[in-house]
Amino acid sequence: MHLIGQSILRLVAVAALCLAATTGWVVFEAHRSIEVATTTSAERVADQLENLYWRELLWRGSLRKKLIIPVPEWRTLETLKLLAPGVCVDFAPGAAEPQRLCSQLEGVGAPAPKWFSRAFEGWFGAPPQVSRFMTVRQEDAGVLTTRADSQAAVRLAWREASVVLRVASLMALAIVLFGALAIGRLLAPTRAIVERLRRLEQGDYGAKLPAYGAAEFGLIARAVDDLARRLREVTAERIALTKRLFEVQEEERRALARDLHDEFGQALTAATAFAASIEAGAGERQDLAQDARAISRLARGMRATLRQALARLRAQELEELGLEASLARLVAGWNAQAGRGAAFRLDVSGDLAGLPGGVAIGVYRVAQECLTNAARHGRPREVRLSVARVAEGGGGVALSVEDDGGGDASRMLAAPGGGVLGMRERVAALGGSLTIAEAPSGVRVAAYIPLKEAA
Repeated sequence: MHLIGQSILRLVAVAALCLAATTGWVVFEAHRSIEVATTTSAERVADQLENLYWRELLWRGSLRKKLIIPVPEWRTLETLKLLAPGVCVDFAPGAAEPQRLCSQLEGVGAPAPKWFSRAFEGWFGAPPQVSRFMTVRQEDAGVLTTRADSQAAVRLAWREASVVLRVASLMALAIVLFGALAIGRLLAPTRAIVERLRRLEQGDYGAKLPAYGAAEFGLIARAVDDLARRLREVTAERIALTKRLFEVQEEERRALARDLHDEFGQALTAATAFAASIEAGAGERQDLAQDARAISRLARGMRATLRQALARLRAQELEELGLEASLARLVAGWNAQAGRGAAFRLDVSGDLAGLPGGVAIGVYRVAQECLTNAARHGRPREVRLSVARVAEGGGGVALSVEDDGGGDASRMLAAPGGGVLGMRERVAALGGSLTIAEAPSGVRVAAYIPLKEAA
């Protein structure tokens, strides 16, 4: 999940937690207010009844003969005004039957939902009751019991909780919305930073990140820009070093080809001449003549092998014949080898003349390596080499080698040899790209070298 989504979910969780805590606190306060209202009502009614008791006792002399307890009329509107809404009072004068007086339940609030009623009753239980003597001077005058009606307690708690729930829900929703907008705006630079890192992965080191107001993102942007600058420098150094290495390699190839041609080639020519001389002077010695002919055949085979090695080593023929003719000779050389059983094709489109020397050598060496891999590591019936000069995007050279030998591109990429790495480095040094993928019946190697980058 994205960081913005995680932050919004956490904000929603915090808002829901705060809402639940606020609701619980309001319900608890409502329950405590019910206890306070019950206690206050008990005290007020007890005072009222005590006043009525002493008034009856002293002024009117209304006494019960047996208990000598006055019987005041207490269930009046004056007493009812002293009760909090939803509170009931039970009063038993002496040993008489208790009498009840309840305030109106409708004044407390609307009925609560069933789920809230069950939750409230399960949490707090039955409402508490408060008992008071009508007068502490004469305890047998009667006991006053006050308690809140269970529905009144639930209604009062629901009235308080519903108000808070509505207000707190609106506030939580507003906090989540504005918080989400703020988080989205605050984390907006992450998209640009991630996009910049992806472009770095693709080799684009030029663009820079803008300055951000947040110090942390500013530090990240500067670190990414420094990384891009360092990668650009390292890449330039690597490309320059790779170019120089390939130049040295070509020089060594030419020197080795020259030494082989001048020394080893002459030695083979001399050996062939000596073998012919020995055969001519053998006379009746047929065994000696046969040995001389064997030496001659061996020398001719070694000279053929030498010519093939020189063809792989030398690239100066590119300057003499051009890239297209050199590729044609390369393909013809593979077709001329007996026992291959594969046909090598060459498709050329566009004018390959006038290419920079480094590009021509790179295309030739990549084609040479691809044809060698196709012939050695598979059993193809046809290998097709295609080279095209394209004009789009400033111009470039596209090369592909496709075979039907049933090879595996993944194994080719994971091969421990340096052939693929050498091709990739050679193409990268010219600013191009190389891909190896599956073909319908084998492997396809494709390279593209932009002439602008190579120059």
